[in-house]
Order: sequence, then structure tokens, then C-alpha cells
Amino acid sequence: MTDRGTNSSPEPCRLRIGSRGSQLALWQANHIANRLRGAGHTVEIEIIKTLGDAMQHVPFAQVGGGAQGDGKGMFTKEIEEALFDKRIDLAVHSLKDLPTDLAEPFVIAAIPERVDPRDAFVSVNHASFEALPHKARIGTSSLRRQAQLRSARPDVECLEFRGNVDTRLRKLAEGQVDAIILASAGLERLGLTQHRRECFSPLVLCPAAGQGALGIEARAGDERVLGALAFLNHEPTRYAVTAERAALAALGGGCQVPIGIHCFPGDEGYTVVAAVAAPDGSEVIRVVLDRQHGDPAAVGDAVAAQLVEQGAHRLLQSGAETGIGAAG
Repeated sequence: MTDRGTNSSPEPCRLRIGSRGSQLALWQANHIANRLRGAGHTVEIEIIKTLGDAMQHVPFAQVGGGAQGDGKGMFTKEIEEALFDKRIDLAVHSLKDLPTDLAEPFVIAAIPERVDPRDAFVSVNHASFEALPHKARIGTSSLRRQAQLRSARPDVECLEFRGNVDTRLRKLAEGQVDAIILASAGLERLGLTQHRRECFSPLVLCPAAGQGALGIEARAGDERVLGALAFLNHEPTRYAVTAERAALAALGGGCQVPIGIHCFPGDEGYTVVAAVAAPDGSEVIRVVLDRQHGDPAAVGDAVAAQLVEQGAHRLLQSGAETGIGAAG
């Protein structure tokens, strides 16, 4: 993916941002709105309710949201409809919620610099994941997290845990679980890090593709909007998440599969850490590629190929056959 804008000094214009209504989504939309206003644009935010928002109390495995019931588009479909109808000019997404195969009328116009992509261990009473007592209860709706955590600690019990960040923190404070796992980026953005005890190494709990990054979606060919958004793009982040999303796409994965992929820049190119897990955590395949250069999509394809060579499709198929699925 490349920076879509071509005009380094676009004329100020009126822009309408579409966003989900959650606290985190609105923080993200307002963050981008403020940057655009700082560049001289007039910006409004329109709140759009998505299928994923409307079904907060339904387990992810039962929501579906895509043609294959894999949840693709669960948090984006209604927003893209507004974008297509020109009711909004751009949408701000958590990139990990955005399908790897965007519909043809849309492009990812900009990807700002990513914040901490790691998963955070959050607990009131326990200092770390390893310090949890035997048979501790962990709240997370993510099969990716559940599978890798079970691999590290087969004794823990993972409970379905949905709702916005405040809701999950309240349930934790009430003692419904011993700990919860959340994206560190969301906690930082909302200023809710008081009970964050540690961030997991990607070698223990590999993040979702695109985690910690924002994806700004716009209509393909809308040069006015693309030009206005160009300055928001951060090329090192774009390279990393392009590799991550390419690997996810090559594996046939959406946001509801136990695949973690994390790419980050180093002194001699990029390093990619990836993991595919059996849903019950009985087996995890991990791949680490160092000193990667060149086309990021090709890097992602190479990661996926190594995972497949080690048996990734067998693990993913076992998850599909059980009907288990959870986002993130």
C-alpha cells in the first residue's frame, strides 16, 4: 500500500468522518478530526451503529457478519454503506477490524503512526499472567488470545467477555473474572492504564494483524479527500501492517481466527513474528523472520508460506470444524 495523496498542500475543505459510537471509536475519530482541523480543514463526525455494536451481548461466534460467518465487516459494513452513499467522506477504523479485502470502491487512504500493538494483562489483584492462581478466570472474547493463553497456561479458564473497555473494566472490578486481556493501545488512548500490569511479548501472545494502528478509509478516486488525508500517512507503520494483513489474507483469515501477526522495524529491515494456534491451545505454530526488505505484501506471503509449511492450515481447519470463533 502506498500513500494515496498526491497534493502536499491541499486546499482546506469540509470533511465528514464516520465512526462507531463507542468511547474508543470516538476518541480515534476525534483524534483524526483534530489533526485535520490543525491542517485547516472543517470536520464533522457522524456516529454510525454497526452490526457488531448492535449485538454486544451475543458471542462473536454467533454474530457472523460476513458471507462465511467469519465476522468480516462486522464493525464496518454500515460505515462503508454511508461512505459509498457519500453521507460521509472518510471513516476511522481500528485497523484490525477492517477486512483485508476491501471492496473495490474503497481504499485505505492513510495509516497514521501506530501505538503499542501488544496485548495487555489487566488485573486488580494479580501482578502478572504467571502470578494468576490455578484455574484463574480470564475474560476475553478473542479466540486468538484464548488459544495462545491456554497454550501457555492450560489451567486457566477463558470466559466470553464482550462490551466496551469501560464495561469490561467494570466486570473485572466486580470480581466476575480474575483478569482481562485488552489491547494496550486502547487503554493508553482512553487513559485507563491503572490496572495494566504487563504487556505480553509477541512470542507469548502475538497481537492481531494491524493491532494498535488506525486505518482511514475513503472512496477510491476521491482526490479532494485523498489529498487532504495524505499527510496523516506514516510509511513505516504502513509497511508493517501491509505485511501483517497480507499474511492474514494468504492464510484465509479474518478477524475471528486464532492468528497473530506482528511486524516491526529494526536496524536491518523488518522483523515479523507470527503464530497460529489450535483453538484449545494444544498446539501453537510460531514463525519469526528477521531482516525483511522489499515489497511488504511479499514479506507477508513469505510468513504465511512458512506457517502453512509447518501445518497452519490443519490447525485453522480444526477450529473451523468446531465452529469456534471470536474476534481480535
